[in-house]
Amino acid sequence: MNKILKGRVHKYDRDNIDTDVIIPGPYLKIHDHKELAKHAMEGIDPKFPEKVSQGDFLVTGANFGCGSSREHAPIALSQTGIKAILAPSFARIFYRNAVDGGYLLPIEVDEATFKKVSDGDELEIDLAHNAITNLTRNERYAMKPFPELVARIVEAGGLMNFKPVS
Repeated sequence: MNKILKGRVHKYDRDNIDTDVIIPGPYLKIHDHKELAKHAMEGIDPKFPEKVSQGDFLVTGANFGCGSSREHAPIALSQTGIKAILAPSFARIFYRNAVDGGYLLPIEVDEATFKKVSDGDELEIDLAHNAITNLTRNERYAMKPFPELVARIVEAGGLMNFKPVS
């Protein structure tokens, strides 16, 4: 996995964005991931998939991905092109689905960082140094490091590719 990520921010300034907003229930029977992506964030922004480019970032408030434990949510977001989500906190099941599936990176940032980043900013995320550079504002922020096991799963590209060290 690339240790340096660059992309544009898509910011939604609200807490508790749940999985029903990320991918509404009527689309859960869709098995084609590209088709599923067409409905990502439909509950909050129906034009979201059209705005995203490959490698972009989603920035949201706390407790992102709360609600039901649908794997469809990280799949749909990753298929739009989102590479990482930056939020002060994540719902546990969403966090694990994102990491274990290797779909996208849930990156925890403090509230001050969340407030400084704006929609449309260009960011560079250095995973090796747990640093975020806002290229638009020429500012640098810290990110919470991944726990060691999670970092190894992320590095492997998901749980299916992960080889435990014995």
